Amino acid sequence: MTLTDTLTASLEDYLEAIFQIIADKQAVRPKDIARRLEVSNASVTGALRTLANKALINYAPYDVISLTSTGRTAALDVIRRHEVLRDFFVKVLAVDGANADQAACRMEHSIPKVILERFVQFAEFVEVCPRGGSKWIAGFGYHCDRGSAPDKCERCISVTLEDVRQNKRQGDRKTITTAKLKDLKQGQKAKVVKIHARGETNKRIVEMGVTPGAVVEVERVAPFGDPMDIKVKGYHLSLRKEEAEGIEIEVL
Repeated sequence: MTLTDTLTASLEDYLEAIFQIIADKQAVRPKDIARRLEVSNASVTGALRTLANKALINYAPYDVISLTSTGRTAALDVIRRHEVLRDFFVKVLAVDGANADQAACRMEHSIPKVILERFVQFAEFVEVCPRGGSKWIAGFGYHCDRGSAPDKCERCISVTLEDVRQNKRQGDRKTITTAKLKDLKQGQKAKVVKIHARGETNKRIVEMGVTPGAVVEVERVAPFGDPMDIKVKGYHLSLRKEEAEGIEIEVL
């Protein structure tokens, strides 16, 4: 059982809001939460007291609110569920972003962890499988809008097979080259090949899902490349330049 299994959907919303406000403004006050969630000040006060009693936030009247380390972990778990669902709806089901976001909000509080992990695995499978990827998703979107005929399926299979053969011929002629995660640009994706980090750094990276075979996407790179924000298996992770230096990847 995870920590968030003991929280109501409402309390999870409060944790998520606090985390996001901290990311935007660095400081959180009750009025910020009330405005974001469109609830009364009295409701916010009650929720903050409950979260403080559970040791998820540091809270005192008239003071700024902060997450404890346990609270931050719980908030990231809630956000991860939302992001995984939203990405699945957009990347696999070809749903538009606004509808995908609304659906994720409705589902994120109740989906079991084992099913969430399958969503992650399937989304990654689609991205790396020769029959998947952006072309396959675009074809699915076309099918939903206009339908398809057997002759188009046959043509699609033929094109995919030829692409696989072409990629194999190219692979036979060259050795797969790897790079460092720190060298990726915003928006690029890669598959993790090897982790060279040790100790606590390695533990933190692995706990967030950065393991050999995982697909990572660079969301933002700060000036001079430090830090860089990545997404992996639904987690948002900020890495220092020296940490990204120790992650060997294959660019997709």
